[in-house]
Amino acid sequence: MLTLKKQAAELVADKARAAFPDCGLTAEAVFDMLEFPPDPAMGDIALPCFKLAKTLRQAPPRIATLLCDINPAPAFDSVEAVGGYLNFRINYASFAARLCGEIAAQGDTYGSPHCGEGKTVVLDYSSPNVAKPFHVGHLGTTVIGHSLRLLHEFAGYHCIGINHLGDWGTQFGKLICAYRKWGSRKEVEQREIEALVELYVRFHQEAEADPTLDDEARAEFKKLEQGDEENLKLWKWFIEISLREYQKTYKQLGITFDSYNGESFYTDKMPRQVELLRQKGLLKLDDGASVVDLSEWNMPPCLILKRDGSTLYPTRDIAAAVYRAEQYHFDKCIYVTSAGQSLHFAQWFKVVELMGYPWYDRLVHVPYGTVSINGEKLSTRSGNVVLLKDLFRAAIDKVREISREKNEDAECREEIAEAVGVGAIVFYYLSNNRMRDINLVLEDALSFDGNTGPYAQYTYARTCSILAKAGQTIPAYTETDAPHPAEAALVRALSAFPERVKAALDEYEPSYITRFILDLCAAFNRFYHECAILTCEDSRVRDSRVALTSAVNTVLGRALTLICLKKTEKI
Repeated sequence: MLTLKKQAAELVADKARAAFPDCGLTAEAVFDMLEFPPDPAMGDIALPCFKLAKTLRQAPPRIATLLCDINPAPAFDSVEAVGGYLNFRINYASFAARLCGEIAAQGDTYGSPHCGEGKTVVLDYSSPNVAKPFHVGHLGTTVIGHSLRLLHEFAGYHCIGINHLGDWGTQFGKLICAYRKWGSRKEVEQREIEALVELYVRFHQEAEADPTLDDEARAEFKKLEQGDEENLKLWKWFIEISLREYQKTYKQLGITFDSYNGESFYTDKMPRQVELLRQKGLLKLDDGASVVDLSEWNMPPCLILKRDGSTLYPTRDIAAAVYRAEQYHFDKCIYVTSAGQSLHFAQWFKVVELMGYPWYDRLVHVPYGTVSINGEKLSTRSGNVVLLKDLFRAAIDKVREISREKNEDAECREEIAEAVGVGAIVFYYLSNNRMRDINLVLEDALSFDGNTGPYAQYTYARTCSILAKAGQTIPAYTETDAPHPAEAALVRALSAFPERVKAALDEYEPSYITRFILDLCAAFNRFYHECAILTCEDSRVRDSRVALTSAVNTVLGRALTLICLKKTEKI
């Protein structure tokens, strides 16, 4: 569709310069004005001529009438002036042939903007706090982050995925204290992360009645910072247990990382940045703490050192950003965290700029909304969490039941159940704009009716089935008479993929791809029900419809992978 939009822009610009020699209108300017009408009855591409009224000093209807006298062939069937709009109608027979040919030639690379070739992007996402469960609250950063990685890789970027583990801080003092008071090695070895979570929750419950426990926890963490051998052993053990648990979820999601360097990795890298802040005169004392004053930018001060000289999150994040810039020479460094941390990132991004680092404007924070379960906020401290593995297990069990009812002989039933069950949860989440707060109602998340992940994966499986029955050689799309309206609508939906990919990249918004998938699935299923494919008596039409099905299979399969879903040839 972008190619046709460009051709329409060139036709309009050429005609405008002929009708209005002094207008200086360029094809690029017209391209930005063109729109896709929501109703195909209004045309496929439209130019709202009121946008030209000031430049051309004419009423919009008059402009539309003057510009419509152009030869639309071969790309368009007609160009019409309707009120103040210039409406282009696509020649879908030639467009479908060209589109299917491009997709067949480019395969999985079709739709890539190739804007990242020769560039590196670092993505910091998932990043759970060690010794805490992987719950639904971690789903956003994990799947949004990984989808953005896949989108950037698709665009040609060299991607570095970093899991910035929360593996440092007073939480470990609390856990060490709780383990020594109420835990046992045997129980933790048997129940691993579940046992650690219970100890962490119990600590907070006991500390409400006995606040001195918080002092004990701070003392244990201070010993850890000072290199106490026993505390270091416990800390490393807790990390090993946590990573084993997290890897199970990452495997289900098909996610791998290039680095697991967490907060502790940057402990020896922070003093250099603190000293640079002092040298530049940026540090000020505020009630004994060292801060950077950001009042000029309407932000609270950025805390760098506590009164006791210990570091905080901004200090670690600045040290991590410097390390990544020096290590990876990134063109972009993307952080995917909750919107609640937006101020934190705005503060330390500004501090990095004030420190004089030239790459400060390559730092990108991608926020997302909160997740609650049936209206209740998640909290590890209170124990009110829904573990992601439990949610995935419920979805997988449901898919397994449906699969058994519909197809007793389905091959690889367990693999399919996992792909579709996990995909249902991921698709549900990524169907929403990332800034939207989500109240996860489990019944809705696990529904397999309507605009869901299983529906999308089933549509993909349907294309696979048609192609398998059609034979190994996929014919080329040949121009025939005017295609069926459902066929034309499918071509239109299919052609939107490059634009949706670009929008998803520009706005760091995977839901553009999810919505494209739903549009494409709806168009294909209408086409499937209204147009004979394999049973079509006209061999040329049959071949063209098989070719179009193959194009849908390629693009739908690629789109599914861009939002972390697996392609399923059978369901």
